[in-house]
Amino acid sequence: MTQYFYIHPENPQARLIKQAVTLIRDGAVIAYPTDSAYALGCHLGDKPALERITRIRELNDKHNFTLLCRDLSDIATYAKVDNATYRLLKTHTPGAYTFILNASSEVPRRILHPKRKTIGIRIPDHVICQALLAELDEPLLTTTLQLPGDTEPLNDPEIIRDRLGSRLEAIIDGGYGTLEPTTVVDLTGDAPVILREGRGDPAPFR
Repeated sequence: MTQYFYIHPENPQARLIKQAVTLIRDGAVIAYPTDSAYALGCHLGDKPALERITRIRELNDKHNFTLLCRDLSDIATYAKVDNATYRLLKTHTPGAYTFILNASSEVPRRILHPKRKTIGIRIPDHVICQALLAELDEPLLTTTLQLPGDTEPLNDPEIIRDRLGSRLEAIIDGGYGTLEPTTVVDLTGDAPVILREGRGDPAPFR
């Protein structure tokens, strides 16, 4: 049975955050709000939950999954960055960006891009996300909640419940999200490459 949490977008109830994180640790797939669109998330090390997200979104093996991180302290653990890249990340986080980076050996192979061995890193500017990450005390594996055949992500938690309620363990209602996903920037080369324009301003990376 899907649990539905009404969580205040500015003052998240600690009790509900703890309940949601307990579900994540127990193998749940959740829908939750971010500073862009709603997203699907699960525990980083949970293979069955990852496979369920892949089926829900009908993703192929070339999809770049993302780690939702609380701050830049996780970067050195999960990604390889030089000093210039780190300064760039520091300038533009938190925010509605996903940065594609070369993954470290700490990232499970099953969530890496199969050829490039890259991973998305995202540091959200959103109170509910930050509360979840603080309670979880590790990154959350995540992807935008955009269903097959849809042209935009889902942004209404009631519609998410109608369309996906039977396939999720939890839905966090933090109000309406936007219809824009993150801006995705590849930082693995000599210069930034914008892979997708979204809510984050792409201008600094042109």
